[in-house]
Amino acid sequence: MSFNLRYWNEHDGTNSWPQRRKAVAKLIHETNPAILGTQEGLRIMLQDLDETLPAYGRVGESRSASGDDEFCAIYYRQALFELIESKQIWLSETPDEPGSKSWDSSLPRICTLALLKHRPTGKQVAFLNTHLDHLGEIARLEGAKLILELVSEYEGMPCILTGDMNCHPRSAPIQLFTSQLTNALGEVGLGEVGTFHEFTGLASHDPIDYIFVTSQIQVLHGAVLDRKVEGVFPSDHFPISALVRI
Repeated sequence: MSFNLRYWNEHDGTNSWPQRRKAVAKLIHETNPAILGTQEGLRIMLQDLDETLPAYGRVGESRSASGDDEFCAIYYRQALFELIESKQIWLSETPDEPGSKSWDSSLPRICTLALLKHRPTGKQVAFLNTHLDHLGEIARLEGAKLILELVSEYEGMPCILTGDMNCHPRSAPIQLFTSQLTNALGEVGLGEVGTFHEFTGLASHDPIDYIFVTSQIQVLHGAVLDRKVEGVFPSDHFPISALVRI
């Protein structure tokens, strides 16, 4: 599952985090993902989710050096998966430098990775989660290249990449991803369904949120979760999910 949470912005009024957090938690419980990548979660928001998702472990750091900014967190069901390792890179020319940014990026951008072992089978999967820049066209493409370099470190292993890519399917970054990975929702006929809707429920024609998988993974089903929960939209993005066989 990939879920842009919409950061806690008090100017959102009735759509600000305190009014949505129960709906977010309920939708996650109803979807029951084995692994979940979130974007735009601030520390206090993730702490709220931690309390309501006790069955999940969480990895990931803030994108800023101070630790007070947004996370690209990964949640995993601890009964199903053992965490083998986790790491985070900054999508910049100095990817190991916390808070770094390069090219035309408006903000520091990150990719979080969790290497997980499936307890029942012993199989390992690398799960990556990211949020590409919303303004920097060069930064999005260069960030995509860095992410694929990270995927290549786990060559031969099943890999899943989730994220808000801030670009449509015909853009250069998405074309680059699909040259090496499979667009999971595209495999089940949902590759053109919009995901960003600004709390209106009416999404743009193209998605900006994606789940990509490597060739070892079979996509069985996918969904754009475009419904209200307890009378509110959980975010200004529709979360997406995919059922896969590894």
